[in-house]
Amino acid sequence: MKKLLFLILCTTTLGLVSCKKDTILQDTPNRTYNFDIQPNQWVLSADGFTYTYEWRRSDIDQVTLDDEGVLVYLSHPLNSGSYIQLPYVYDVDAYSYELFKGGIAIDIQSSDLQAPKPIKPTKVVKAKVVVIASKYIP
Repeated sequence: MKKLLFLILCTTTLGLVSCKKDTILQDTPNRTYNFDIQPNQWVLSADGFTYTYEWRRSDIDQVTLDDEGVLVYLSHPLNSGSYIQLPYVYDVDAYSYELFKGGIAIDIQSSDLQAPKPIKPTKVVKAKVVVIASKYIP
């Protein structure tokens, strides 16, 4: 009787141990935003050295600033079907961006002061912003 009870106990234990354990991971997905910048939306600074476009978005918050990665792309000046990642220099103008709580400022400035006033875009510039979620580990 003891052998039968021991055999049943071993079989039950083996059955419980062999159950499959699923690990469920909840990934925070990355976010991608596509938008157009019209030529009249570029604002020239008071000193005349920088054109700026400000893209306001409330979900660019303190978590985005502190923990997440942000990539910014603009359509190529000659080929609107392709993108260039900021920062970059094209035709003596430097394209860069500043990330702040509530949005992004995209700047166009002279890269070498040979022509101190940057060239204002004359056609629609397509923009893509990718926010890459990341888990903060102190």
